[in-house]
Amino acid sequence: MELDPRAGRAMSPVEVLSPVHGLVRVPRRTVLLLLLATFGCGMAMIVPMAYSLALRLEDLAPNRADVLGYILGIGSAASLVFAPVSGVLSDHTRSRWGRRRPYTVIGVFVGLSSVPVMAYAPSIPVLGLAWVLSTIGWGTAAGSIGNWQADQLPEHQRGRVSGLTGMTMQLAPVIGILLVGLMGKQILLVFLVPAAIGTVLIVLFVFGAPETDSRRFTHTESLSIGHVFRSYTFSPREFPDFAWAWAGRFIFFLGLTLTTSFTVYFFAQRLGLPVSGVASVIGLTSALSIISATLGSVGAGWLSDRMHRRRPYIVVAVIVFAGGAVISAFAHELTWLLVGSVVNSLGIAVFSSVGQALVLDVLPHRETQAGRYMAITAFSQKIPGVVAPILAPVILALGSSAGEQNFTALCLFSAMLAVAGGLTISVGVRHSP
Repeated sequence: MELDPRAGRAMSPVEVLSPVHGLVRVPRRTVLLLLLATFGCGMAMIVPMAYSLALRLEDLAPNRADVLGYILGIGSAASLVFAPVSGVLSDHTRSRWGRRRPYTVIGVFVGLSSVPVMAYAPSIPVLGLAWVLSTIGWGTAAGSIGNWQADQLPEHQRGRVSGLTGMTMQLAPVIGILLVGLMGKQILLVFLVPAAIGTVLIVLFVFGAPETDSRRFTHTESLSIGHVFRSYTFSPREFPDFAWAWAGRFIFFLGLTLTTSFTVYFFAQRLGLPVSGVASVIGLTSALSIISATLGSVGAGWLSDRMHRRRPYIVVAVIVFAGGAVISAFAHELTWLLVGSVVNSLGIAVFSSVGQALVLDVLPHRETQAGRYMAITAFSQKIPGVVAPILAPVILALGSSAGEQNFTALCLFSAMLAVAGGLTISVGVRHSP
């Protein structure tokens, strides 16, 4: 037995070797470093996805949007497979640097190594392979930073910090795309600048955010191939709150992804414009959405911490999102399309920030297996990204005529799923405020 220096009492061996014990408030300086690292991850991961890859494909496969879809899909599949592995490995890692920082560094190294390969790829297969490396690298770094949050944040900070990180993740790609847009077709810089900015900001976090030496930590289950495979699943009966939270998130993000995957085509049809003519509209909606997303993320996160309530905000979030989807369903003028988009983004922001805090509240084995369960949580958002593009065309074809796709049905179905997801969390989760 040893003495707990904070309480002057005897501690059991399990407590002594537990990675997380008596969480204290994370200082503002450390939260700032976390936000900078999150911004860096968002810029390094999303800017190539939204802009740089398409620019590179103009040289390798002009006017082949389907190729971009294949490359992004393969990257998403690789991320789904690899995320739990890196999470489980970090849970079991014992080092002077702690459990998470080694994987943050490894992720940055892999992500950076993919930059010259993407910029100078001589063929589509090489570009696809480089994108897989980029996805795994930056995804590992981002996942490791998320695991650090699960390890370090006490309950009374989870809402506001989740809100701030959610806002930061939305700002990063917008600023990144504006920045690389100034570089024209200088392919190397278009890939390198977001990665370089991301690296600098993540490295600041690595060296500035404290993490406990994990060499003395123990784990209840030894690391094996079987354990890694089992890490992709969990027992809903054993962890019902986490299961309900996962299911609700899956349903909500399925509804959300149905519409976001086809935003360009939606605006083009409703405004009677060619696809190439909606860029300015998308830019305007993005700018307005940043304002609503900032208010929703930071405000809801702060209030949920202050009031010690999560589930009521989840319900409000899905009702707001559904309202925006209904407005969009029947909008045929720019003004109402903008209103629907802004209301949508407000609902998404509230759900994302408070929902993330709720997940941290009910995360199983947070002290020893946060990496594993954070990766499983990510499945609830990533799997809809694979399912929605397959399901949406079926809905768009319902009752369509004269080449017009049924976006009204798609928006209404999205609203229905969002409400169902929120109610699933609100009714099913019992042991979260």
